Amino acid sequence: MKGKLIIFSAPSGSGKTTIVHHLLKKDLNLRFSISACSRERRTNEEHGKDYFFISPEEFRKKIEKDEFLEWEEVYHDHFYGTLKSEVERLRELGHNVLFDIDVMGGLNIKKQFGSEALAVFVMPPSVNELENRLRKRNTDSEEKIVKRMEKAAHELGFAHQFDVVLLNDHLEKSLLEAEITVTNFLSK
Repeated sequence: MKGKLIIFSAPSGSGKTTIVHHLLKKDLNLRFSISACSRERRTNEEHGKDYFFISPEEFRKKIEKDEFLEWEEVYHDHFYGTLKSEVERLRELGHNVLFDIDVMGGLNIKKQFGSEALAVFVMPPSVNELENRLRKRNTDSEEKIVKRMEKAAHELGFAHQFDVVLLNDHLEKSLLEAEITVTNFLSK
């Protein structure tokens, strides 16, 4: 039997990656959807584990051949996307595919797969708390935080289009709610 798709999307800093990593440790037959990207590989990253690293030219050819479920050019020549072949490979093996993906990409995948996919929007408790979380990370410049917050304001407007909105106000509670939500979806 083909696996199902579980999509977690949220503005940066909402906690979706923490929730996804938690779910991957549970006995739910989940496999992480590894994205393709055209940026340079960082020293600690591994091809096929962290990302599928491909050149911008190769990425454009794959776009022309309709090989992506979704893709985006984040900056000039910096593409990110989800390869159809990788998702289908995992599903054909009977695994459920778990996505940690931006809001528009999540909605695009949900639209394509309908009831075979569960789309979860991870909602921060407030915009102020979201900004606090981004600042506490201590990984972004002020300019990048401002851009992330502008993008977050836009993305929050799409929450109602997801199957489930998961409020991440207390991490332990959110992890449990995510487990229950995914388990219920997979048991259908």
